[in-house]
Amino acid sequence: MSEVYDESLKYFQNHKNEYLEDLCKFVHIPSISADSSYKKDIEKTALWLSDYLKSIGIEKIEIFNTSLFPIVFGEYSKAGPEKPTMLIYGHYDVQPADPIDQWITDPFSPEIKNGQLFARGSSDMKGQLIVSLAAIDSILHTNLLPINIKFLLEGEEEIGSPNIVDFITNHKELLKSDFVLNLDAGMIAPDLPTITYGLRGLAYFELYVYGPEHDLHSGLFGGIVHNPALALCEILTGMKDKEDKILLPGFYDDVIPLSIDERQELARLPLDDDFYKSQTGVNLLVGEKGYSSTERVSARPTLDIHGIYSGYIGIGPKTVIPSYAMAKFSCRLVPRQEPARIYQQLIDYLNQNAPKTIRWEVKQLSSDTPCVIDRNFPPTTRFSTSLEKIWNVKPVYKREGGSIPIVSYMSDILGIQSILSGFALPDDRAHSPNERLNLDLWEKGVKTVINFILSFTEAAD
Repeated sequence: MSEVYDESLKYFQNHKNEYLEDLCKFVHIPSISADSSYKKDIEKTALWLSDYLKSIGIEKIEIFNTSLFPIVFGEYSKAGPEKPTMLIYGHYDVQPADPIDQWITDPFSPEIKNGQLFARGSSDMKGQLIVSLAAIDSILHTNLLPINIKFLLEGEEEIGSPNIVDFITNHKELLKSDFVLNLDAGMIAPDLPTITYGLRGLAYFELYVYGPEHDLHSGLFGGIVHNPALALCEILTGMKDKEDKILLPGFYDDVIPLSIDERQELARLPLDDDFYKSQTGVNLLVGEKGYSSTERVSARPTLDIHGIYSGYIGIGPKTVIPSYAMAKFSCRLVPRQEPARIYQQLIDYLNQNAPKTIRWEVKQLSSDTPCVIDRNFPPTTRFSTSLEKIWNVKPVYKREGGSIPIVSYMSDILGIQSILSGFALPDDRAHSPNERLNLDLWEKGVKTVINFILSFTEAAD
């Protein structure tokens, strides 16, 4: 591996600026999936990716149209049928740039300032895609790849990937692989390469509480009608006790306890209470008794309210008893908890605790299953070794508090595990004005992927 590795690194270093120019061309296209007026730009981006895959030597490329935006598939199979196949997942769509007036640069005219590339999509995740593509191109200019590679690049991730499940289900043979490389995660800090091995799931609900058939004058009817806003508050506050334990019937029955090994690994993360206070601007933290803040935000289930609406919320007074009240809330779930069971537990709670003086209705808006990836999965340990070689420090393993549904889909539908990592930082301002990419980490990311791919040469030997 050593000679080929050195040659590939040298090629990348000699052509680094060209790859950066390619990234700038990539982020220049406003591939905003949330706004249908950018449909042509999304399609233009898919074509750009298709052409780029072809230019670096990927021989089989196909663009699949969906009801919304295209999926780009590519395949390199010259390593031979006896060699492993890696599926590279990524998304080429980006978030809207609003509010535009808060950007210090034009969001789709990339600029480099102090070692950072400012542009929408530079970090999430066009920059991460170019990491893999530049690594593959650098190897192919000096040698054949020691493994087969497939690409699944979608344009709907930022709007919930509404077509990806059907596509994966209907193309199992096309996507058949040994493992997935997904760089849509990131690093905790510039000096701490990170592998994410756990993702929480999500069960998101709207709860409607109905009272009188129309808004009532509070002077004429106050005191005899149960106010739906008050009833909603009573229901919501009853879902937790004073120690933040969630009181839906059977809520914790399926939760897998954290092992001693996991708790020790999570304790390695430089995320103490002062870090979370600085990130949130609060003076005191709260949470489930018996767990650290890092464990609470990543490895324990939660219940949070996202919005409440009822009655008159305009300027000035209006003395009404509202006819209904509504709350949006969700539960973040950990492995073995299923959204369907959480829904039933919520229904059981409401049947037992909702006042008989009101009517209620629940709508489930979305659901994602949680997952935990085996930290000893051989491709993951191999990737960890590559990270350590480039950063000269042992990577940390973390659980992510949010959801990346594609990881569960790959596992449940295709039966393959994912390496979930990346080279973005928490302060890259993804989804916000002034999104940026640390170019030093981007460069190290390319070197990591080169090392990782070529490590399979040793396995073949």
